[in-house]
Amino acid sequence: MHFLYPAFLFALLTLAIPVVIHLFNFRRYKKVYFSNVQFLKEVQEQQASRRNLKERLILAARLLALLFLVLAFARPYIAGKDEANAGKQKVVSVFVDNSYSMQTLNREGSLLDQAKQKARQIAAAYSINDRFQLLTQDFEGKHQRLLNRSEFNDAVDAVKISAQSRQLGQILGRQQSLLNMQAGAAKTIYILSDFQKNIQNNAAITDVGIPVNLVQLKANALPNVAVDSVWMLNATHRPGENEKVVVRLQNYADKAAEKVPLKLVINGLQKAIGSFTLKPRSAQTDTLSFSGLKAGWQRAEIQLQDNPVNFDNKFYFSFNVNKQLPVLLINGGTPNKYLSAVFAADAFFAPRQVADGNVNYAGLNAYPIIILSDVKTISAGLAQQLKTYVSKGGTLMVFPSIDADMNSYKALLQPIGAAYPNALVTEAGKVSAINLQSSVFKSIFEASPQNPDLPVVKKYYTLSAGTRGGEYLMRLQNGAAFWQGSALGRGRVYVAAVPLDESFSNLPVHALFVPVMFRIALLSGHDMPLFFTAGNNRPIETVPLQSTEKQLVKLVKGSQSVIPEVKQQEGGTMLYLPGQLIETGLYDLKKQDSTAAVLAFNDNRAESDLSYLTAAQLEKLIPKNSNLLNGDKLNADSVAGAANLGLQLWKLCIILALVSLAAETLLIRFYKTPRSGVSQPADIN
Repeated sequence: MHFLYPAFLFALLTLAIPVVIHLFNFRRYKKVYFSNVQFLKEVQEQQASRRNLKERLILAARLLALLFLVLAFARPYIAGKDEANAGKQKVVSVFVDNSYSMQTLNREGSLLDQAKQKARQIAAAYSINDRFQLLTQDFEGKHQRLLNRSEFNDAVDAVKISAQSRQLGQILGRQQSLLNMQAGAAKTIYILSDFQKNIQNNAAITDVGIPVNLVQLKANALPNVAVDSVWMLNATHRPGENEKVVVRLQNYADKAAEKVPLKLVINGLQKAIGSFTLKPRSAQTDTLSFSGLKAGWQRAEIQLQDNPVNFDNKFYFSFNVNKQLPVLLINGGTPNKYLSAVFAADAFFAPRQVADGNVNYAGLNAYPIIILSDVKTISAGLAQQLKTYVSKGGTLMVFPSIDADMNSYKALLQPIGAAYPNALVTEAGKVSAINLQSSVFKSIFEASPQNPDLPVVKKYYTLSAGTRGGEYLMRLQNGAAFWQGSALGRGRVYVAAVPLDESFSNLPVHALFVPVMFRIALLSGHDMPLFFTAGNNRPIETVPLQSTEKQLVKLVKGSQSVIPEVKQQEGGTMLYLPGQLIETGLYDLKKQDSTAAVLAFNDNRAESDLSYLTAAQLEKLIPKNSNLLNGDKLNADSVAGAANLGLQLWKLCIILALVSLAAETLLIRFYKTPRSGVSQPADIN
């Protein structure tokens, strides 16, 4: 047997007190004088041995009561597997899961309230001198310090629901980083969570020698349907134009969701409604149509009616309706008359002509589409900037010049995997096919044309196959590509086999040329993403902005204001929001009093799947020196046992002390010593 606080054993010296009292508390007898024994009817004699036995039993009861009381304060225990840590100060890290799924109810209330209660019970099971770390999904800096029990309980009471959702490996790594700095202390980790399936890591969790206790809090099984994502079918949005948004719904329950109502609200006005039925554990997409938008940033949200889980019933997104679409036309020194005529035909397009030697590289990202035509030799600097432009989502269209330097075109197009002009072919030919499956031609024809009139070719450049594949827009009779498209991330590159010159083909004056150019330009919109995830530490690329001390960039939602870190990278503006923005909704990106953009932030949809890991699955995830505790049965006593101090005996000592005091009381009150009597006659002659 061992003692947690052996210093209290000095109090055993107090056992001498009842012994001293017993020895010196002698009974004094009183003398009674009789005038004549003839009047004594009965004389009683008390047995001294019986009296001594009673007094000794009372003394023993008092000694035992005092002994067990002292032992209770010394905290005796039978050593367990963590005997080496007995008597050391303990450092305990407690993770309280405060993600959205912890709002789920069970018979004791919400899971978060239950987790906070269990966290306080864990602290109560340890000594008042031990120290505690409270960690939540927020990973705040204030959680990287140790607290006493009172401070810990106050911090637990302040925990609220968070939009963050971490994986088990991240949580353990954060806890271990603090505990590893506490040399010489006994360390323990507790994780209080519902353990959704999204908490598990792809990689195995390594054993670092610190005991880990997983406390799973179980909730009632609830159905849930959520909007998983949205996207727009039109890349460029024009005022008053018909628009279509695709909504992806996900049913996370094991039973079908019947007639789930849905509506689309833009700028506070309802634009479309729908009703959907989803099969169990399945996803479904549907399209909502609307129109009548004015120029400017649009604040949109999808509203879903799905109870009782409602934290994911709203999905926010934003997009910009352009008054005009800027187009940059880079030429070899003389503007191309055909391109000028095309974009002058529609006031929505705002073309800007510039010679290849006067291009403002810093402003390229302001143009959704760049058209390169009639440039004999592409400089290395322009080639590098155009590669960066395409990689960041821009659309580049290339028409070679009549005397093109093939090597310079190859240096531009080959590194990005696009087709590039090779050799000049002087044979006449004709375009024999157009790719009706391409997105470029989907909205040009109402029906598939029969025997269409296609461009005629007098001479052309052969196009080498791009390393990224791609698709042809038009093809010659001999199978060679006449107009080829390819993708690089979100960016697109279109390369023609002929210059915009009638000595090569009649493409510049053909009826297909204008609608194809318009369609590619309208598909070129590389707007900002429709939405972002709240609490995500990844940088956000936004519209070009410059931040100074006097002109700060900030995100504003109502009374809430967040000032991000602004960095300029490769002609774009990056916003860094390290854990500052955790509330969902629509935020105005402001520079002074002007609104540069509207950004939408949604919750992490991983929390919407209310399916949980089983005990068997958890045991496979955790290290060998870990325990899986039942949250429903967890209390201060079971925590003390989980602390691996062995069998606790202090409560037994208190019980035995009380039994000893009860025995003393019973002895005093009910133990009677027998008396013997001697009778004599009362009447004596």
